[in-house]
Amino acid sequence: MSQQLALDFGETKQQTPSAESLAQTYIKIRQAREEAAKEFDERDQVLKEQQEVIKRSLLDLCKVIGADSIKTKFGTVTRTTKTRYWTSDWDEYNKFVVENNMPELFEKRIHQGNMKQLVEENPELLPKGVNTQSEYIITVRRPK
Repeated sequence: MSQQLALDFGETKQQTPSAESLAQTYIKIRQAREEAAKEFDERDQVLKEQQEVIKRSLLDLCKVIGADSIKTKFGTVTRTTKTRYWTSDWDEYNKFVVENNMPELFEKRIHQGNMKQLVEENPELLPKGVNTQSEYIITVRRPK
């Protein structure tokens, strides 16, 4: 499965590659990565489904024998409770957080799009401690 794409960067090794050949090669590599990712995802999905069947069987076994832990020579199976929380009413949730002064009920991350808009419209409002990093990136689109 290990294959390498032949890269054509021009006539000679001393010649600077053209933008056209670089873009063409970039797209070939992107396509190869997409194909590899698709193959992986398809195989991985089959394995995930098999694991889910085994997980359900292990959960059933734990329930039947009344155990939260089963030690085997291949490893220890542990049954735990996982609880997730979410809201279906963000206005009420935000109101609750403010009224109870509980900002720790939010995850600590900055909404990139909203912060970009704030800084573009009001650069003087950038909060202390907020860092920025800008870099050039390349995007290559296929012709239409």
